[in-house]
Formats: sequence, structure tokens, C-alpha cells
Amino acid sequence: MTGTGLPGAMPRPLNVTMLGAGSFFTNSVLKDVLLIPGNQGGELRLVDIDGDRLALAAELMQKTLEVTGQAERWKVRASVDRLELLPGSDYLVNSIEVSGLECVRIDNDLPLEYGISQNIGDTIGPGGLFKALRTVPVWLEILRDAERLCPNAQVLNYTNPMNVMCLAAHRATRMKVVGLCHSVQGTSRMLAGYTDVPYEQVQWQCAGINHLAWFTEFNGPDGQSLYPHLMALARDRASEFAKAEPVRSDMMLHFGAFITESSGHLSEYLPYYRTSKALIERYTDTGYRGEESFYANNWPRWRMEQDQARRDMIAGNKEIKNERSLEYGAWIIEAIEKNAPITIYGNVANEGCIENLPSDGCVEVACLVNHNGVQPTRFGRLPKPMAAICDWNMRMFDLAADACIHRDLGMAKHALMLDPLSAACCAPAALSELFDRMVEAERAYLTAFLG
Repeated sequence: MTGTGLPGAMPRPLNVTMLGAGSFFTNSVLKDVLLIPGNQGGELRLVDIDGDRLALAAELMQKTLEVTGQAERWKVRASVDRLELLPGSDYLVNSIEVSGLECVRIDNDLPLEYGISQNIGDTIGPGGLFKALRTVPVWLEILRDAERLCPNAQVLNYTNPMNVMCLAAHRATRMKVVGLCHSVQGTSRMLAGYTDVPYEQVQWQCAGINHLAWFTEFNGPDGQSLYPHLMALARDRASEFAKAEPVRSDMMLHFGAFITESSGHLSEYLPYYRTSKALIERYTDTGYRGEESFYANNWPRWRMEQDQARRDMIAGNKEIKNERSLEYGAWIIEAIEKNAPITIYGNVANEGCIENLPSDGCVEVACLVNHNGVQPTRFGRLPKPMAAICDWNMRMFDLAADACIHRDLGMAKHALMLDPLSAACCAPAALSELFDRMVEAERAYLTAFLG
């Protein structure tokens, strides 16, 4: 999926609705839609409850229409009311954020008082759990509106916490939902680079859960495993590979396969690397390599910089690149509309895709995409140690999703107690106290639970 697109013309104009149009993904995913060869145009529908950021996104998309030569084919519509734009939508792209700026410090700083160190804290751990409690109830309301107004739309979710979002959607709504990340695409390319094998020639298998999927095979064009080379790099702690991925390279050495998410984010899914200052200093590094409070310290600034970058692109002071990204969204749309099969990695209901993980959970596996939509493929069984680590996380996600569906804070508290990193840092009594403090601190944003 690195070319310009699939041959052939699209059969119809499309209505593509972006929920959370102020997000980073609007720039890339909707531009990718405009660059689908043979597209018949349609409407780019932008929804965001922040009117200022919505207006900025609309201006940028209008500018992008000009840059891509699509201004005569596509129309941009924008509204703070999703009910205006959902009817007739063919695709819904979800990238909402609920009270993120207001809660990012709470999500990070209160757990840190209890010794729970987070690098990102938006998919698992205390931060990920409370992001779910704020976000999933809103998400389910959106999907229920979609059931009435555009029941046949394909939903592409980019919002974290990915696993809980998709799991809740599968359990509580009838909409067709697939969760999309870029960690499989990015990591497979990164590993090819470290092995000096052209990406088009590597052969690999990958399966697990979002941010914790395992490359169970990574082979060269002759079918020979490239893992011996990667293992040698990992054992040399002075190598560029080991320094760039301190946690992922260590996990590969001890469990036998490389994992899809960055070292810092991955460390939050595990009980091994963040339970003491000594471990953090030994196994993590700056930025996405595991820096404590990295997301909380930088997210507000990143958001402002993103808005400024949009203003610069609108003014012509920053280039709008006329090329497609690696994000799956537009490739899925193209494959469905043209009935031109591709394979993507999606977050979907397990239902036997990975036999030794909970069948009612959400997994990340290869999916065939054609005119029949997104169709998960059967992977089989993960090696038992890899499955066990995924399963541990899935138990937390299971309770978190049900807590959001049933609006049950007691269930949510038990989800925190089952979180691998939190459980490694605190006794149940401390986690119960932390949970209660976080609820009180975020009370204004938990109205689905507190009224």
C-alpha cells in the first residue's frame, strides 16, 4: 500500500464523515480519500463540537481540495451537530477526544503519586481507563445515532483506547466497526530497515491485540527467518536498534518475537519495566522510548503546534504534500468501492480469529477488504507466552468495556485492579483509593456514570 492507488474508477460519489475533525487524522485520512484514483467526488463532512477548530479544519480541507485538484468534485460541509451530517454517510471516520486537555494531567499525575509511571497513558493503565470512561459513552451515543441515520456506513475508528472502543462497539451496537492503527505498518517497515531487506521482499505474520501484536514470523525473500539478525542486534545493547527500542528489543530476547508498539507505550502494558526508578532508568529512555509523563508534559503544546501547522498550510507557508499516507482509512474505502482486494490489520471481534485468546474479546489480525467489507482472517494460535500476555490485558479491557456499556463504576474499579502495570505497583486498597480520587477529580467529565 505504498503506491498511488488501485486501478479503475470508483462507482459512485461518496459521503465521508469525520467525527472529531479537529484531530490529527483529518489532515491525512481525508487527503488520502481525495487522492484515490478514479474517485467520483462527493462530500467531506466535518463534525467537531469545538467550533474554532472545526472552522480551521474546514479551511484546511478546502485548501487541500485545491492542492489535490479535487475542488470541482468534492464539497466540504462542517457542523458542530453530527445529526446534520450523519444522514446518508457512507463512511464514518472517528477521531474524537473527550475532555483530553482538561484531564491529561489528572490521568498522569494522580497515578504517579501511587508509583504508577506512565509514558503515554491513553490506552491502558489508569490514564487509559479514565479516557475510556470519558470517551466510550459518547462513542456509543454516536453509534446509536448512526444506527438510525446511516445504518449501512462502514465505521473506521482511530480514537484510543482502541481495544475498549472497539470492544464496546461490537457488544453494544450493530454498526460495522474496525479499529485502525499504524503500528503494524510502521513496525514492519522499521524491522525491514534494520535487516537491510527491501520492505517489498520481507514476509511476515502478525497477530495479537492493539499495541501488543506479535510478529511471530519475520522472514526474508528466501523464507529464511530474519530474527537471528535482529536478536544479535538486540543482544548488543550499544547497537542503534537496542538503543532505539529498549523495551521491545528486550521483550523480543525473552519472548521470541517483536511487538508492534513503541517501547514507551508498550512498557505500560507490561508489569516488568516501570515499577521502580531503577527499572525505568535501565530499560527506558527519552520520548517514545519510555520517558515518564511524556504525553502529559507535551500534549497541550503538540495540540497548539498542530493548529498552527494548519494555519500555515492554509496560508501557503507550509506544504500540503500531494501524496498518500500509510494510514489504512482511504485504502479500505478504495478497496471496498472498487472491489479490489487488499489486506490490512484491523482491530475486530475475535470470534475465533486467535484461538487461544478470549473469543468475546477484541484482537488485531490481518483482514481481507473487498466489496464485502472488512473480513477478519483466522490466525490460529499464538505461542502460549505471547497469548498469556495479551490475555492479561484483555481481561482489563473486558471489564472496562462492560463498565462503559453498563455505566458501572464498580466494574471500572475492578478493571483498574486487573491492569498489569497498576497491579504490579499497588495493592488493591491503594488502587481503590486512587480510583476514587480520579473519579472525584474528573467528576465533571464522567456524567454518564454520575449524572
